[in-house]
Amino acid sequence: MALEMKVPSPGESITEVEIAQWLVEDGDWVEKDQAIAEVDSDKATLELPAEASGIITLKAEEGDAVAVGEVVCLIDTDAEKPGGGDDSTETYDKPGDEKGQGNAGPDLDKADAEAKDTGKKAEAKTETPSKPSTQSQAQDKKSYATGSPSPAAKKILSEKGMDAKDVQGSGRDGRITKEDASNAKPSMGSPGTGARGEKRTKLSMLRRKVAERLVEAKNTTAMLTTFNEVDMSAIFELRNEYKETFKEKHGVSLGFMSFFTLAIVRALDLFPSVNSMIDGKEMITFDYKDISIAVSGPKGLMVPVIRNAENLTFRGVESEVKRLALRARDGKITVDEMTGGTFTISNGGVFGSMLSTPIINPPQSGILGMHNIVERPIAKDGGVTIAPIMYVALSYDHRIIDGRESVGFLVAVKEALENPTELLMDNDIKKALEL
Repeated sequence: MALEMKVPSPGESITEVEIAQWLVEDGDWVEKDQAIAEVDSDKATLELPAEASGIITLKAEEGDAVAVGEVVCLIDTDAEKPGGGDDSTETYDKPGDEKGQGNAGPDLDKADAEAKDTGKKAEAKTETPSKPSTQSQAQDKKSYATGSPSPAAKKILSEKGMDAKDVQGSGRDGRITKEDASNAKPSMGSPGTGARGEKRTKLSMLRRKVAERLVEAKNTTAMLTTFNEVDMSAIFELRNEYKETFKEKHGVSLGFMSFFTLAIVRALDLFPSVNSMIDGKEMITFDYKDISIAVSGPKGLMVPVIRNAENLTFRGVESEVKRLALRARDGKITVDEMTGGTFTISNGGVFGSMLSTPIINPPQSGILGMHNIVERPIAKDGGVTIAPIMYVALSYDHRIIDGRESVGFLVAVKEALENPTELLMDNDIKKALEL
């Protein structure tokens, strides 16, 4: 019985997927629930498990776009599982085999004799190459003399990455001298002697969809970016004092994402228009905060969602961030875990970014960009001091978010990060960190 395996629906809005990679070959034996392929949707890369055990026949090629519900392979469930080689099988085609010795017969003896005779003839024909004729010597001499570099000139041209044919020789019969090579200059735009290869790689469906969404965001929103800087000293002090205890108690690190997520939740309460999106001629404002976090996965950018971040503590945020990041890294993230979101955080600082203008993740209306932390001189308490500073950027849709809301939102985030004990922990650090 041949079982038809069809493409399951990865999500409600997905109508087709792309075969990214077959993990088995045509004719292989597969076990039930074994991963047989990786398929790309426009939101994630998912594994396709075998629905039964048997011999598989592939019906689609890598790179093919197939509709949800379409048959991609057949599994012969009546086939017997291969048990290895049969010990009773005898082979006689190797004259040196134990069973084949003495059974080759006269035909093989004749073939061996002919092969030896042919080898002797080949050896007899092998001779020392004859000296070139006088005419060919003259041609070689002429070729060397006309436009050929001297040994010194050849070395200089090699160091410059230049070809001798691009140099005009001034020596006898046009020979290139050392002086010619020293004065020669490569022409602008002329390719050198180094490798100039290129490689074409088909974009995955996920990467193509990301590209489409980024262009859509640029073309359909009135996107604007505002900037500010945050003194991270207070957060550094808290982390230095409590991070070890926090990790021992909860099994996760006390990172920056929990501070930023909770600061954003507070700012969204103060400026709800930033937690909104446009739907046709209407504006939808959400009373919950589903915070998307942009992470780099093996297949490209992924944006899993922290649901109801307003109900989470520092421990809850850090645990959820770790869980989602690991699933994205291992390629196990699901479409549902990346669907929705009312606001996005993008942390380019982990890659060393000093400042950027993040692009809105449609249909959301705002995204906060975090950047690297660098010690900079700042004015503080009437003097100049060195402090760990991070530049932050808020990109927003100016169609529904005005300058007052955008700037006020970013200032509220800054205030919470610079005074986390009061504004994020209600002046009770141990209770907030559940220590």
